[in-house]
Amino acid sequence: MTDRSAAPNKVPWPPIIYLAAIAVAILLEVFLPLPWITEPLSDILFAAGGLAVVAVIAIEISAMRALKRGNTTIRPDRASDHLVTDGAFALTRNPIYFGNTLMMIGIGLIAGSIWFIALALIAAFATQKLAIEREEKHLQTRFGKKYIDYTKRVRRWI
Repeated sequence: MTDRSAAPNKVPWPPIIYLAAIAVAILLEVFLPLPWITEPLSDILFAAGGLAVVAVIAIEISAMRALKRGNTTIRPDRASDHLVTDGAFALTRNPIYFGNTLMMIGIGLIAGSIWFIALALIAAFATQKLAIEREEKHLQTRFGKKYIDYTKRVRRWI
């Protein structure tokens, strides 16, 4: 069992942040809808949103499989037992958070909601400040040079 005192966060911020962002985007869309782009560009954005959602599914599955193979936790409020650098982690150091952000953008494009897109960016910023920066310190402390070398090869987001 992983030592919780070594965890980067006591609170699992990312799921809370993204669920809150989705809830706020829905409320804003219902009570304060903003105009959306008209056809034919709206049709192209709809298709792009669908492709983004499909890409998210692939990214998330790859990341979860890599974490399982690496025998480490998916939970952001638990300490990492092993450094995972394969699968989606070979493309971005935060594939699940990237996927969450891209999912919100994709939904925004499909639904024609500027609120989803704007709140996706706000959620990404909040996730970086409340989770990613702390997780990076945790990983550097835990894995040292191996993690530093990984950060030189792979970008934080994309």
